[in-house]
Amino acid sequence: KDGFTSRVSTITSQVTLSQLDKLTEMDINIDVLKQHNLVTKNISRVKVMLSGEINRAINLVGIKPTKGAKAAIEAAKGTVSE
Repeated sequence: KDGFTSRVSTITSQVTLSQLDKLTEMDINIDVLKQHNLVTKNISRVKVMLSGEINRAINLVGIKPTKGAKAAIEAAKGTVSE
């Protein structure tokens, strides 16, 4: 086997803003994403990517967004908390 495989990559996943917009919950954390099958059960880190758009205010709790995704969430009157 050649190369290097990060152990962190096995517990990390990413979701898009358009996927979050389809959820009905206001407060979104990793458990909510697991309930809606957006991430698998062994995931403990999630990154929100700027893909699509968000049309409602959501509160991200314990999920890190990219710079563009954070700006889009805050423009939609949402919040991001670590």
